[in-house]
Amino acid sequence: MITNPLLKPFDIAPFSKITSDHFLPAIKNGIAIAKQEVNTITSNNEPPTFSNTIEALDYSGELLDRITSVFFNLNSAETTDEIQKIAQEVSPLLSEFSNDIALNLDLFKRIEVVYQQRESLMLTPEQFRLVEKRYRSFSRNGANLPEKEKEKLRKIDTELSTLSLKFGENILAETNKFEMLLTNESDLTGLPEGAKEAAKAMAKAKNKEGWLITLDYPSYIPFITYADNRELRKKISLAFGAKGFHDNDLDNQEIVLKIANLRHQRALLLGYSSHADYILEERMAETPDRVFSFLNEILEKAKPAAEKEFKELEAFAKELDGIDRLQKWDGAYYSEKLKQKRFDLDDEKLKPYFKLENVINGVFTIATKLFGLQFEEIDTVDKYHAEVKTYRVTNLENNFVSLFYADFHPRSGKRNGAWMTSYKSQMIKSDKNIRPHVSIVCNFTKPTPSKPSLLTFNEVTTLFHEFGHALHGMLANTTYPSLSGTNVYWDFVELPSQVLENWCYEKEALELFAKHYETEEIIPMELVKKIKESSTFMEGMATLRQLSFGLLDMAWHSKDPSTIKNVKEYEEKVFSTTSLYPNVKENCMSTAFSHIFQGGYSAGYYSYKWAEVLDADAFEYFKENGIFNPEIAAKFKEHVLAKGGTENPMILYKRFRGQEPKPEALLKRAGLIK
Repeated sequence: MITNPLLKPFDIAPFSKITSDHFLPAIKNGIAIAKQEVNTITSNNEPPTFSNTIEALDYSGELLDRITSVFFNLNSAETTDEIQKIAQEVSPLLSEFSNDIALNLDLFKRIEVVYQQRESLMLTPEQFRLVEKRYRSFSRNGANLPEKEKEKLRKIDTELSTLSLKFGENILAETNKFEMLLTNESDLTGLPEGAKEAAKAMAKAKNKEGWLITLDYPSYIPFITYADNRELRKKISLAFGAKGFHDNDLDNQEIVLKIANLRHQRALLLGYSSHADYILEERMAETPDRVFSFLNEILEKAKPAAEKEFKELEAFAKELDGIDRLQKWDGAYYSEKLKQKRFDLDDEKLKPYFKLENVINGVFTIATKLFGLQFEEIDTVDKYHAEVKTYRVTNLENNFVSLFYADFHPRSGKRNGAWMTSYKSQMIKSDKNIRPHVSIVCNFTKPTPSKPSLLTFNEVTTLFHEFGHALHGMLANTTYPSLSGTNVYWDFVELPSQVLENWCYEKEALELFAKHYETEEIIPMELVKKIKESSTFMEGMATLRQLSFGLLDMAWHSKDPSTIKNVKEYEEKVFSTTSLYPNVKENCMSTAFSHIFQGGYSAGYYSYKWAEVLDADAFEYFKENGIFNPEIAAKFKEHVLAKGGTENPMILYKRFRGQEPKPEALLKRAGLIK
């Protein structure tokens, strides 16, 4: 154990010293230490107090948190067969440990004593919030259940943790398995030079002749958007939409049904009508009914616009290529063509202005102007891969704020998409403000032999989005780790990320970083105007798509799923109110819906739209006063970014904005109302 780098005190994750063999013993040891810390709390003969019970519990398990953050982040960003195998082994152990804590009656009794006295304890708002959060988390996780029911809960939780891991592994394997090798250059007609070059480089890296197209976003998206060959677009679209839906050993249909049913059983066991009722009790939205009415209200405004846009797109495809019925593999292609015709704007015109390094500097400059942060790239920090960049973040007085990791390009051991995570939580302990270690992981277009990494505009907004999450982690300034940074209600967590995307559309912000990678020329204002004008292009269809995902999520989680026998048939029924394209029998969304079956978005996918209402309303406030207004930025930092989950999010939002958010700003921005 003494030689295990994960069990020695470490500040920065010691990636270069860790081997896969270290994880299992380290996690087992971390669990044993955390159990001992909890045992110290429960065996204390002193009467329960905030300090010896609630606070002690929040600071417990720190070593285990550090070890598991390293392990699970690697499992997402740099996994191997070995790591995946260990994940299958440790997930049930962690689930069991989590249940040991949640179902510990002695611990709950002590928490209950403090909870009953909370009004008379002279607690700070943050301490009061922590007492309520702790008490609720125990009662919500079965602390009041009889022993027999607790045992059922343990079994369900263990099975759920294993199933969601398996779900994710299947999707990664499906993504990595598909390769479309093209040996005839005419099959690449329409594809931008950069995408062709990347496909060539990918084939070469795998010792193949020709051009290799995969299901990784930087390969898939350009192909489905630009390739003239409709049959090949269809081939890759079918492959992309059929992940986890192949009746083979990577099939997720059975897993989806099991997860949905186990979640429902768990909710009933805990006294809730459904998994959605259970989840939403701790969300701004509060109830399934409120979520449905929120989604349907926007659907009512978006659907007529979406149907009108779809007809326009279909007419355009018919006029251009004689296509009678638009299919899913045609959508991105003809949308791009129509956008080019209407705005004379395409990603290839924009990409030269969005060199990755410039965009990084741009987002840093914006963070400096808004929040007084400084970023210095350093090479003294251990990394899990050579491509990872590391930065020391300080404030204007040069005080250390955070360590920041950024990992930008796809690799075979890295799951698709983009996310923010952390390796060390912020907290104040023994009068010391312990600063966080924050990371963002993306899958952006790689540099090629002749070009640097040039981002599509969509990738630019993705970088800003994840960096918004990172700021939420970096600027955290709370006492207790469980209330710090992004530990907020799930439908509030997307506000910092989504609000930051707005700066990508503003002339004042673009001028800071959108420079041609060869000539250094600042992006022409005519292009900025077109970006702005085109930002609502096909917004009705885009909104309908997001709403369909939110409604599918709620359909799986707001009612009893035990009668559902066929995943695909059920999904089709749910999509009937939002679908525009003909159904594709070979494809299924649910079997690859990682957000809800692997990530933490179950009964929470609506929160993207919910947070859009918040972000549009918040940005309206900035625009009224200037997008770099120091007073508004200071209020956002103080009441939103720094406060984490220390108070109810609506209270924090109103403190920043002076009022509750109104949906009008979003509907106006989306062009859905005048």
